[in-house]
Amino acid sequence: MDLVLETTRLIIRPLELTDAEAMFEMDHNPEVHKYLWQNPTQTIEETIKVIEMVQKQYVDNKIGRFATILKETNEFIGWTGIKFVNDHIENGNTNFYDYGYRLNEKFWNKGYATEASIAWLDYGLNKMNIKEMNAYTHAKNGASNHVLQKVGFNFIEDYPDKEGVIWKWWQLKNNIQ
Repeated sequence: MDLVLETTRLIIRPLELTDAEAMFEMDHNPEVHKYLWQNPTQTIEETIKVIEMVQKQYVDNKIGRFATILKETNEFIGWTGIKFVNDHIENGNTNFYDYGYRLNEKFWNKGYATEASIAWLDYGLNKMNIKEMNAYTHAKNGASNHVLQKVGFNFIEDYPDKEGVIWKWWQLKNNIQ
């Protein structure tokens, strides 16, 4: 996959195996997983398998989550991107485009999620011509819910997962015909 997006402060590029150490650092942190099933990554091998799975999504779906790099320091700050969800059902939906992101805790509250989201939504709606972008967040994750609202997503509904945890379903429709 040769797509690279660039913003004022970020370079957004496909995940590589060389990102494994920094991605493991992020996903090993329980705070990062507070609103993500509370299951932090335990080994770097798990992280490598995730990267390989995402790289397969690039081939199969021509899109996926991308490494998000801080230009100023060349640091991996997390991943952002569009994923085509066809491997499970979420809130009664499958075969849909999902926007998501995960950042290392030390990069929270600096506007990076919003900045990356704006770039991705521009790409997804205007280059990929996605008609409907979806996103879902833990109901109590106020920061992520705020970012999605700020970049134009509309809250659709709350829904429970199979454990009864409440999530929010978000949607952004492409008005360009």
